Amino acid sequence: MSMRSFTDDQNLFRTAYRKFLEQEVAPHMERFRQQGIVDREIFKKAGDQGFLMIWPDEQYGGLGDSDFRYEQIIMEENARAETSEWFSTLHSRLVGPYLQRFGSEEQRQRFLPGCVSGETILAVAMTEPDAGSDLSGMRAHAKDMGDHFLLNGSKTYISNGINADLVVVAAKTDPENNPYSVGLFLVERGMEGFERGRNLDKMGMKAQDTAELFFSNVQIPKENVLGDPSKGFYYLMEGLAEERLIAATGYMASARHAFDLTREFVMERKVFGKPLAAKQNTQFKLAELDTEIDIMQVYVDHCITLHNEGKLTANMAAKAKLQASEIQWRMMDEGVQLHGGAGYMNEYPICRMFTGSRINRILAGSSEIMKLIISRDIFSEQYKSLLD
Repeated sequence: MSMRSFTDDQNLFRTAYRKFLEQEVAPHMERFRQQGIVDREIFKKAGDQGFLMIWPDEQYGGLGDSDFRYEQIIMEENARAETSEWFSTLHSRLVGPYLQRFGSEEQRQRFLPGCVSGETILAVAMTEPDAGSDLSGMRAHAKDMGDHFLLNGSKTYISNGINADLVVVAAKTDPENNPYSVGLFLVERGMEGFERGRNLDKMGMKAQDTAELFFSNVQIPKENVLGDPSKGFYYLMEGLAEERLIAATGYMASARHAFDLTREFVMERKVFGKPLAAKQNTQFKLAELDTEIDIMQVYVDHCITLHNEGKLTANMAAKAKLQASEIQWRMMDEGVQLHGGAGYMNEYPICRMFTGSRINRILAGSSEIMKLIISRDIFSEQYKSLLD
């Protein structure tokens, strides 16, 4: 890890954020898992200390620093503290930037200060039962009624679905003629016709509220439309490279923490009178995983540098997401195996991490979709330029 470079300000930020997690979040995680949702108060506490949405300008309450490494620190420290189920990055770097990129100045002034402070919790609603990776298959639609849009449809598997105060909802605006004509609509808590379903019972990530959302003749004022209501599909595509970089960054932080936990366990666990770490099989398994994690971390750090320079491509982000999720999964699987029976017990973090990580080869685009994106470039005329 010594080759990695963070500024003095970022190192101070890491220290402060680590202390925040230790004091305000980690002690409550088991309760959050049992209740299936993180207390809203955690967002507010994080906002009060400047740990949400670092990038907005000071006029909106942020630090005005768009360096992605701040979010990298947040994800790494959440992994270390085992608080990743409080997915603050969803709020801060997955959803928030839609307001900056595509919102009007009026919308930024209206919503960003509350998002930075943690008073307004964000979510994005794209996925439907029959439309996941293929967004063109969505059925939610919004009809232009002159002074407003009329939104109808449903969404599922929406993270922050219960807690969210503001949801960026994708819906078709010309379903009969153009499946790619999609609008992004800002749906606020309390709008008539907007209802939430149950908090879904997931395999892992128990503290992350994930819900179904329903929209029945919801009147969306024109001032709650992000950008051009026919270009939302392209807006979503524009944000996917960063979304997949976020995913890869979190996966590597999680894999490294799982490695550290497993290393510690095998050094203490005795088998036939000797530590499990003394067995060559254990040494070789961890040597392989340590190598894979380190090499992949270098690539992710490289992608972060490119992203900060505005040079990250969809191809690079897909590679990062694909390989990071596969390495993380191998680490979790081997971690459980080396823990033995203890690895199957929820009281050991590796057990929760194993179940929590299974979704990662599916969300933000499945591994199969990542391979499709990469293969398209391989067989395109532009492939050689990607290697330059």
